[in-house]
Amino acid sequence: MNAEGPYFEELQPGQVFDGAPPVTLSEGLAAVHQSIVGDRLRLPLDYDLSAAVTGAAGLAHPALVWDIAIGQSTVVTHHVKANLFYRGLVFRRMPHMGETLTTTTTVEGLRQNRRRPDRAPTGLVALRIRTVDQQGHDVLDFWRCAMLPLRTDHDTGHADDLDGIGAGADLNWIAAVQYWDMKTLSSMPGSGSLIPETGQQVAVIGGDVVDSAPQLARISLNIARVHHDEYAAGGRRLVYGGHTIGIALSQASRAFPNLATVLGWHGCDHVGPVHEGDTLRSVITVEEVAPAGAGAHLVHLRSEVFAGGGIVDHERPVLDWRYVALFA
Repeated sequence: MNAEGPYFEELQPGQVFDGAPPVTLSEGLAAVHQSIVGDRLRLPLDYDLSAAVTGAAGLAHPALVWDIAIGQSTVVTHHVKANLFYRGLVFRRMPHMGETLTTTTTVEGLRQNRRRPDRAPTGLVALRIRTVDQQGHDVLDFWRCAMLPLRTDHDTGHADDLDGIGAGADLNWIAAVQYWDMKTLSSMPGSGSLIPETGQQVAVIGGDVVDSAPQLARISLNIARVHHDEYAAGGRRLVYGGHTIGIALSQASRAFPNLATVLGWHGCDHVGPVHEGDTLRSVITVEEVAPAGAGAHLVHLRSEVFAGGGIVDHERPVLDWRYVALFA
């Protein structure tokens, strides 16, 4: 096996990768992350509010947590060409500063792609990614599917059906926040006045430039070559998909100031490449709103993100992200 990560034919179902370094969430790590993707979520920013609502100060930003989990899983996807899907990404619990995240990545399915004369051979690998805290409690337990190249041009015989991978995931959206003090959260100034309505659509005013892309990949332990090496990316380095998602969340929090946190994802499609220097703009659609008690609501959102140089007429779609947020 390649010392810097496996190729497709070097993987087998059931193979476990647990060698990524654990990461302790710290204020320094959170500050660097915030400086790159932005953060206006009140709970991670306000330690007193975090303590009153969650029972402990220093709630970690959800995007920081999933960036670390995905980054730790890239020990398998050093040579990744693309990510095809995420399934079952729902928080089991929300960690705080000082807690340590450890991720184990397991190969759950393999399917070699049909050969094409104009492309090097590739295959799809379905990975289960389980992230736990220092006490072994689940934080995240989800699946992603990555496309990897083959080292050699031969038939591996891998033809697993990946459609059912993660299909039976537990989508208990409120598991991680069921013991939070929603009454305190919803009583904060500005809360409750902007609960969105189903069908509402918001075009976020103003775009955000993508910068410090290698830095985000580094702090999240993401070693996928295409985010660091322009030659591996075909001549121009690609931005890590979590960077685009983080900016989309930052823009959503500007549009909806009472968005408290993200509880999980329905799905996430990276529909186009993002490069450093692109300007990202979001259009957000409210797909469903449901009460969660004590003035809080579960809001199902869809963020469609477009990239360009700040000229709307030349924008291209890059992200279609459907997620569930807690509003109060």
